[in-house]
Amino acid sequence: MARRTSTSLTEGELRLMKVLWTRGASTVSDVLDALPADPPVAYSTVLTLLRILETKGYLRHSKAGRAFVYEPLVDSKAASSNAIRHLVRRFFGGSNGQLVIKLLEEEEIDASELKRIKKKIREGQ
Repeated sequence: MARRTSTSLTEGELRLMKVLWTRGASTVSDVLDALPADPPVAYSTVLTLLRILETKGYLRHSKAGRAFVYEPLVDSKAASSNAIRHLVRRFFGGSNGQLVIKLLEEEEIDASELKRIKKKIREGQ
């Protein structure tokens, strides 16, 4: 049975998307040059990931001379919302509240963040 394609971003895909969100439309070489040298990434790997991102609907490409120029179709805010929805569905049965409770139980939250959370809760009522 074929593996189902995920619409969420892998770590490698996210690295490339961060470059494109910062730089805007870029060639494969532009993206490769913007990535940190450690760990090294091959041109063919960047090209493959960009094609996967295009298939997932995160990018589109156009031709500029001999090069393809890739540009994001999804902004970082929409991508993070998608990732959170995926996480909530997968681990918390679709309950945002269960995610929040888990975060509050598991993580140290400083006073300023806690204040912002309380304000959001009051605004939501």
